[in-house]
Amino acid sequence: MMEFKQKVLCIGFGSVGKCTLPILLKHIRIPYKNITVLDFADKRKELAPWIKKGVRYSQEKLSPVNVARTLSKYVSPGGMIIDLSWNIDSLDMLSWCHENKVLYVNTSVEEWDPYANIDKKTPLEKSLYFKQMELRKMTASWAGDTTTAVLDHGANPGLISHFTKQGLLDIAEKATRDKTVSKSDRRIFERLIRDEKFDRLAMKLGVKTIHVSERDTQITDRPKEVDEFVGTWSIEGLREEATSPVEMGWGTHEKILPPLATVPSYGPQNQIFLSQMGMNTWVRSWVPNYEIVGMVIRHGEAFSISEKLTVWRNGKPIYRPTVHYVYMPCNETLTSVHELRCRNYELQPRCRIMSDEIIKGADILGALIMGHKYNSWWTGSALTIEEARKLVPHQNATTIQVAIGVVAAAMWMIENPNKGVCVPDDLPHKEVLNVAKPYLGTFISEAYDWTPFKNYQVFFPENPNSHLDKKNPWGFKNFLFKP
Repeated sequence: MMEFKQKVLCIGFGSVGKCTLPILLKHIRIPYKNITVLDFADKRKELAPWIKKGVRYSQEKLSPVNVARTLSKYVSPGGMIIDLSWNIDSLDMLSWCHENKVLYVNTSVEEWDPYANIDKKTPLEKSLYFKQMELRKMTASWAGDTTTAVLDHGANPGLISHFTKQGLLDIAEKATRDKTVSKSDRRIFERLIRDEKFDRLAMKLGVKTIHVSERDTQITDRPKEVDEFVGTWSIEGLREEATSPVEMGWGTHEKILPPLATVPSYGPQNQIFLSQMGMNTWVRSWVPNYEIVGMVIRHGEAFSISEKLTVWRNGKPIYRPTVHYVYMPCNETLTSVHELRCRNYELQPRCRIMSDEIIKGADILGALIMGHKYNSWWTGSALTIEEARKLVPHQNATTIQVAIGVVAAAMWMIENPNKGVCVPDDLPHKEVLNVAKPYLGTFISEAYDWTPFKNYQVFFPENPNSHLDKKNPWGFKNFLFKP
């Protein structure tokens, strides 16, 4: 168990915050009196057992006006902020932590009001890509050995980057034992595995598309009611990203842009945005052992994974996979999302995050790596509700997967306090997974024979959109759900 004697500020005590605090203290010895929990809602009842032990709590709402003054009250140089909030600007948080030499980790890149002037923003300005470019602009003059900050490190984004690395290594390891692979290719794979050159490895393997595929099968004995949004994690967070435009890492194998696509005019240009909501864009995908139809919800990993796996030559990308999230939530959330449409995207008046009322199910989350010699390879976590409750009572499988991603990043920051601003792909995957695996239930990394052609049926042959493209089998168009 490592020790951390500096002050720690935990911002947000929602579903993930409640799960993160006990796991954090299981792995890091921190004096209770050095921990402050900050939330704009009254959390005294939920925090009562921790307050008795000495943890401090303050009910305050951070704003652009008070953010610097408030942070200064609770954390000082050498300390750490664990930001599990929504709608608190990441640039402001990161800037303050940099200036005050405070470690910083969050699970998503946020802004103060994502809905402000939404009708006037361009597709680029609405995107996570734009936020990443703004972050780079702000941090461009910072030295590389400044105080560590890890952005986007929950489950996805977060652990999914490490699942992807592990999956690529496992595919290559299998190829080195495959007698149909030439000796020269085996030697190349062995070198790329040893050097952990993941971009070159993905290109050599022939990887075309990576789905962050998730199926939540947790079910409840308390069904969703009318005008109620029910989920297994942050409901406001899901609503914000679900109503945002589709955003994907766009592969070099893709032949045509989808309708309503925008390509950024600057930066690495590794993504495209579609002028339609992620929650209304459905694609076919797969998790063990289900074929799924999920929503293309925008997520930070679509940016970081696709950028880190890009191979450049003379300033031009010669290889990049398509990367995006495919989310099929639990049944109650699927119904809630449909009701949200019926309400013209105005959030229901009542929200509920399921915990003790869950009677069975699992959260199955991983990287579906496709296009290589073995068609598909899935690497990730299948965590049941029973396993989750043994790890942290009164929590669900989804929040456990996010919380352990946060804790693993916090532990790495303590041991590496001067690494500057990092995304999940910058962290050592083996080290992170060693911490995370005991909390992930069954860890799977295996080949599967799924392709977009498997089980696909054409019901309307007269509709040209019903037919898949056999010349480009791993193209985005082939995964799109056909209504």
